[in-house]
Amino acid sequence: MQLKPEDISKIIKEQIKNYDSKIEQSETGTVIQVGDGIAKAYGLENCMSNELIRFPNGEYGMAMNLEENSVSLVILGADEGIKEGDTVKRTGRVVSVPVGENLLGRVVNSLGQPIDGKGPIEAAETRPIESPAHGIIERKSVSVPLQTGIKAIDSMIPIGRGQRELIIGDRQTGKTTIATDTIINQAGQDVICIYVAIGQKSSTVAQLVETLSAAGAMDYTIVVASTASELAPLQYIAPYAGVTMAEYFMDQGKDVLVVYDDLSKHAVAYRALSLLIRRPPGREAYPGDVFYLHSRLLERAARLAPEYGGGSITALPIIETQAGDVSAYIPTNVISITDGQLVLETELFNSGIRPAVNPGISVSRVGGSAQIKAMKKVAGQLKLLYSQYIELKSFSQFGSDLDADTKARLDQGARIVEVLKQPQTQPVPVALQVIIIFAVVNNYLKDIAVENIAEFEKGLFDFVLNTRPEIVNKINDTKDMDDETKADIIQAITDFKAKFVPSK
Repeated sequence: MQLKPEDISKIIKEQIKNYDSKIEQSETGTVIQVGDGIAKAYGLENCMSNELIRFPNGEYGMAMNLEENSVSLVILGADEGIKEGDTVKRTGRVVSVPVGENLLGRVVNSLGQPIDGKGPIEAAETRPIESPAHGIIERKSVSVPLQTGIKAIDSMIPIGRGQRELIIGDRQTGKTTIATDTIINQAGQDVICIYVAIGQKSSTVAQLVETLSAAGAMDYTIVVASTASELAPLQYIAPYAGVTMAEYFMDQGKDVLVVYDDLSKHAVAYRALSLLIRRPPGREAYPGDVFYLHSRLLERAARLAPEYGGGSITALPIIETQAGDVSAYIPTNVISITDGQLVLETELFNSGIRPAVNPGISVSRVGGSAQIKAMKKVAGQLKLLYSQYIELKSFSQFGSDLDADTKARLDQGARIVEVLKQPQTQPVPVALQVIIIFAVVNNYLKDIAVENIAEFEKGLFDFVLNTRPEIVNKINDTKDMDDETKADIIQAITDFKAKFVPSK
């Protein structure tokens, strides 16, 4: 086959006609200093805050300080192989994470990459980790309860959907347990849960995932883990990644619960980062914007008005105190941002009162509006009776002869304390909580020995569920307790008391 000259010229003309010149333009800079996971680059004039910058070894950096002649980059990976004189490229993208339904049941790192060995995740989309909080007009007041399944909290310090309730206490007082029990209790409540682990041991996170899996809670939960062995920048972005994943579901009109465990370690990671990029230190060597660090995170928790989708994000930030000092810098900062706090105490924990919540100084600034009517009716007196008991108990230690009224109040108080005790990973449905609190507040347990209260409670729950399920169904359906329901509850308690024989 011979090519004719006119065919060749035709092909050349065609190619010249369709020739499209493309000039690739990318802004580059030069590394002028590197060390401690921080790199300084010169020449990135148009760089944005939080923008991803690519290093020659394939790692990415996040632009933190935009100075006059240079940009401070925190390296989101290993800094081996990065040296002075390396060329860095702008990506034009800010730090983003994948979001969507496919993350449910998975354990991911702060960048949304799977770390549970279950293969890649097909994400619905990616979103920037920083986004402005919803404004006042788009929000609605908190009025729908978020049941924790923990009697002491649901009755006295209720949490509503869209609220930010701080869990605060010393180490080993059961803060994470309250958060995990709340996640377990969301089964069937149509709430998606996100647990963000910041600066914890990998073994602790693995144990938590196992607990949630055993309870079947991983089906509706995402675990974002940035463990103690990870770099400070990854610990710093972890909670923002978690709330970004939550916002995807909130925008679809769903309710989400986000646990940040814990923000003390988050502040420490940010302090390390800030000192390395030479930001001026303030009180306790934290940078001046440490308040903004947490306020811009927690303000993203909200309950949206129906015309804006009606979804909600409930935040449970955790703060660890040193020797019960809630007036330290980070605890007071977070207390001032949140809508209440659950204070856990070492003394209560060690004396066997678990969960070790102190109802005297714990508050929920949403209050009764986050409770169902039935609970509001029975729990109204509970906090008062509990507080009176604590006060009388401290006085009664000094006097030996007590009058009958004081003795009766002390006896009732001891039974209230016993009823509010609860083993971990055993949340109690709200209807059963109403029944047992009604029983103790109205003194139906005065002839049950204190040491038999736990056994009595368990038996009563089984008895009601097996023989009188209509009581539970009615409370669940109406969310209220009318005179008829009250009479049924009294009858059920009386019937069970008649047949109750303690095993001891």
